[in-house]
Amino acid sequence: MPTLRQFEAYLTVVDEGSFTRAAQQLGVSQPGLSQQVAALERELGASLFSRLPRSVSLTPTGRALLPHARASVDAAARATTAARSVAGTSAGELRIAAVYSVGLGLLPGVLTRWRADHPGVGVRLLEHRTAETLTAAMQGGQADVGIGPTPTGWRGRVRVLGAEELVVLLPAQGPPDIRGHEIALQRLADVAWVQYGAGHELSAELDAAAQAAGFRPKVAVRTEQTAMAPQLVDAGIGPALVPAGIVPSSFSGRIARPVPAVERELAATTGAEPDTLTSRFVALLARSAVLMPPHVAERLS
Repeated sequence: MPTLRQFEAYLTVVDEGSFTRAAQQLGVSQPGLSQQVAALERELGASLFSRLPRSVSLTPTGRALLPHARASVDAAARATTAARSVAGTSAGELRIAAVYSVGLGLLPGVLTRWRADHPGVGVRLLEHRTAETLTAAMQGGQADVGIGPTPTGWRGRVRVLGAEELVVLLPAQGPPDIRGHEIALQRLADVAWVQYGAGHELSAELDAAAQAAGFRPKVAVRTEQTAMAPQLVDAGIGPALVPAGIVPSSFSGRIARPVPAVERELAATTGAEPDTLTSRFVALLARSAVLMPPHVAERLS
């Protein structure tokens, strides 16, 4: 029967794309890693990888094994964490899956508090471009808690964190004028926006908001990095629609609420019976999550 060590070796090669980098990541020799993968291939009776000159690719057998191997390794990690929690130890690992734009705004402050109270607990942050991939990761057992837009039809536990406002950022100079800290989105129909990459959660938010206002946004530049949007606006590239929580205090441009308002409900999701560590983290998140930073609220008041 395959062992967890063999699965971990195989998964690391998949994630790193080569035996050399996988061996470095695991801190083992390349021959030792190759022996683990070879033993797994003998157990399964088929090759898992096609060896290429500079990389490796999965065979059909390798692709079929992938979700099951991940589930096995993740289940073992969850079992270890749960056992340590029940035993009252302070060790373990918490795996947090979050949508890019949500994690950037919510998690730094919450994790500071968490680490102060649980210094022996490791944290693995798994970031996702969309709510759909986040939900799929949670369904596959790849994380203990998911943080993002509230999913529909989730069969585990859902802890609603509140409604997050999305705000419009504009360069410090140039039209249009802002009155009363609000701006009608249709006034920005003819300007080119700072937009996100296709498939990014916030790209869909801007497209939907613009469509509701009667236009399709022109694009000045696309970025995959959520944190880059305020910087590009500050550089005068164009406006951007961003979650209030990611606006840095150093942002020197203008901030306005869009009309009509753009909001999304955020939630933390877990399995039906989360372990002690996960439950503690969700409780802390619900108490401490800041959806509207004081420096943004002050500029909008």
